Amino acid sequence: MSTAARSPKVREDEIEFTAIRAQGAGGQNINKVSNAVQIRFAIGGSSLPARVKERLLALDDRRISAGGVVVIKAQRFRSLERNREDAIARLQALVDLAAHQPAARVQTRPSAAVRARRIDEKVRHGQVKALRRRIVA
Repeated sequence: MSTAARSPKVREDEIEFTAIRAQGAGGQNINKVSNAVQIRFAIGGSSLPARVKERLLALDDRRISAGGVVVIKAQRFRSLERNREDAIARLQALVDLAAHQPAARVQTRPSAAVRARRIDEKVRHGQVKALRRRIVA
C-alpha cells in the first residue's frame, strides 16, 4: 500500500477560505477582482490523527505559525476556483509530507571481503608513505 493511500485527507469544513486581491502584474483585472485565495487551517482543532498533528507542528515551515495555524496563499491562476483548488492541494501535500513515515533502517555489518579490502588498502597506503621517508644509510 502506498503512502499516499494511507495519508489522511484534509476536510474542507476545517479550512477557512478568504478571497483576497492578488499581487503583481495583471492590469485592471488584478486590481478590481479578488481572485487570490488565502486559507487558514488550525492544526490543533482538526480531525487529523495525533501523530500527524505532532509531525506537522514539528515541521520547520514558514507557512505554519507559532499558534499552530497553517496559512497558505494561492495566486498562481486567474480564477478564484483554480486558486482555491491549488491552495487545498498545497495543504494536502504538506499533510502528506507530515504523514509520511520513513522505513526504519536495518543496520548491517560490512562483509569479511570488504573488511579485508579496507585493511589491504590501509597497508598499501602505509607502504606508500614509508617510501616517502628519507633514506638513512
